[in-house]
Amino acid sequence: MTTSRSAPSALVVDDEPNIVELLRITLEGMGLEVSGAHSLAEAHGCLSAGLPSLVLSDLRLPDGSGIDLVRRLHEEHPQLPVAVITAYSSADGAVEAMQAGAFDYMSKPIELVRLRHLVAQALKLSNPQNAEHDATDRLVGRSPLMQQLREDIRKLARSNAPVHITGESGTGKELAARAIHDSSLRHDKPFVAVNCGAIPEGLIESELFGAEKGAYSGATRARQGLFQVANGGTLFLDEIGELPMLMQVKLLRAIQERVIRPLGGTREISLDLRFISATHRNLAAMVEAGTFRQDLLYRLNVIQLHVPPLRERLEDIPQLVDVILQRMNRQGDRSPATLAEGAMTRLLEYDFPGNVRELENLLERSLVFPDKNILETIPATARVEAQPPVPRVPKSESVVARVLDDAEAALLCSMLEAAAGDVTVAAQRLGLCPQSFTLRHARSLTGSLG
Repeated sequence: MTTSRSAPSALVVDDEPNIVELLRITLEGMGLEVSGAHSLAEAHGCLSAGLPSLVLSDLRLPDGSGIDLVRRLHEEHPQLPVAVITAYSSADGAVEAMQAGAFDYMSKPIELVRLRHLVAQALKLSNPQNAEHDATDRLVGRSPLMQQLREDIRKLARSNAPVHITGESGTGKELAARAIHDSSLRHDKPFVAVNCGAIPEGLIESELFGAEKGAYSGATRARQGLFQVANGGTLFLDEIGELPMLMQVKLLRAIQERVIRPLGGTREISLDLRFISATHRNLAAMVEAGTFRQDLLYRLNVIQLHVPPLRERLEDIPQLVDVILQRMNRQGDRSPATLAEGAMTRLLEYDFPGNVRELENLLERSLVFPDKNILETIPATARVEAQPPVPRVPKSESVVARVLDDAEAALLCSMLEAAAGDVTVAAQRLGLCPQSFTLRHARSLTGSLG
């Protein structure tokens, strides 16, 4: 049953009469009709009389938990936005509520500016006249896995809950993050992507949080950090597993308290951000190894989204090829790139350890051929199963060493070529870190020249 009132309405559930009255005054000032309840029983009684436009509920109530109310409303009325308000700043309550279906949360004491913003977002979600922004079509594929991924993204777009995206390198984790942002109410606000592994450790704090003038040598003026640039929108923290431990502590506070303090500053800046993180690493294993904070993982991994590898959805390859070729054909004055006869069969037989990025690289490399045809043999040259033959080892120790060096050089070159020049992918296939792979490859090249 829906309310017949023309004005938007809100149900406030809190066992403190003063809080209910404060929220009533604020929300009525925004043009809402407000009902109050001081327990779960009273809340259910109000809901039985008609659904409001939004619900604001405390987590701790005399006759139960506000999370039970969130869970029930999410199951029975998934389009009804529910936000939780709690006096307890621990991660447990807010995270559990958002996992149960709450679209956002606030901590007491209540900041009226943030409350008004939260209510405005909730009213947009509850208004069916507001057209939904579905940006999931950029995730190409008709396989069941991709259909489920797009459906999950549409649901996530209705929430402000932090999302942690997992998946192998090259699967399109940033593309999924952008789809969440562009499908949400924040679609007209900034989307800022940060590669946590690409920023030098000494610059991470100032890059993320900003810095005041004179905060460090060379800081001749104040500068905004990426958190402030993204304020109001979405901050995508890619390769979050590369973040140093000290910055993990500061990131945890920024997510939990929704405030930052620029380097060298004395004032705190309030944040209104959606946090999305991603990594190809196993953060749970890193927690066990002591290299990643468990409390930060708990805060980031409120909702997990997994992007499947290409080998698990090979039926999407024909559509992916069409889309990539269309994009390539729009670039520059080139004769149209086409797929050689028999090439699709070979593509469908390949397991693509580099995922969609490797497929794109294969098709892009085909443009070096004059006739702009994608050769049927390209997947065969990219296969990594065929390793260089092991040479017969001579008895001389010096010759043995040279033969082994040559074999290593051949293997490294073969892997790098198979990964389309991507050192990270090639290193992963050999079980090496990128730095070790680069050093070995450089040493082998030097040896071959000598």
